[in-house]
Amino acid sequence: MSEFSYQFSRPDLLTQALTHRSAGAPHNERLEFLGDALVNLFIAEALYQHWPHADEGALTRARAELVRESALAPMARQLDLGAKLILGPGEMKSGGHRRDSVLADALEAVVAAIYLDAGFEACRSVVMPWFQAAMDDLPPPHKVGKDAKTRLQEWLQGKQKPLPVYALLSESGEDHAKTFLITCTLQQPPLVTQGEGGSRRAAEQAAAEAALQALGAT
Repeated sequence: MSEFSYQFSRPDLLTQALTHRSAGAPHNERLEFLGDALVNLFIAEALYQHWPHADEGALTRARAELVRESALAPMARQLDLGAKLILGPGEMKSGGHRRDSVLADALEAVVAAIYLDAGFEACRSVVMPWFQAAMDDLPPPHKVGKDAKTRLQEWLQGKQKPLPVYALLSESGEDHAKTFLITCTLQQPPLVTQGEGGSRRAAEQAAAEAALQALGAT
């Protein structure tokens, strides 16, 4: 996916979609507004069809995962939008063409430009393949958007069991490259797991994931 497979009948729309505010008007902010709504609708519809039995909460979390800035920016990079952006000198010097927020905004603006150029169905047919790999990688509905600690807590609460206790077992390494070892202790069923990570939070998540696997609750 190095280029988007669409030829504009109105190239000025694409130019505007790629023009950052720093480069002057007409810039892409209005297109970004429209593109954000279109992307949310495309993804909402796709998830509704993809998960016919998922509840509203799971659908909402999945959509948030797919349309967040950190998900859109890599797509923009795959489409090489950074090299096509029109930026003001200051924004270019500060690396705006590499910034996630700028790239994600440009992607949404391009979506709107395609919609205005060709209509809803044509836009959806161009845009949805960009999201296919991410949709294929989504976890099951009950897991999406939930980290391991949250899933473990919900599993225990669902069985009316005491919540886990996390404790720091060891901390090693230099300040800039520490390694934390955390234990996750369950009373019922009795279980102790360990997790390692570059931060205490990451180690706790790893320990919780190990507990979920040991419980067969993944």
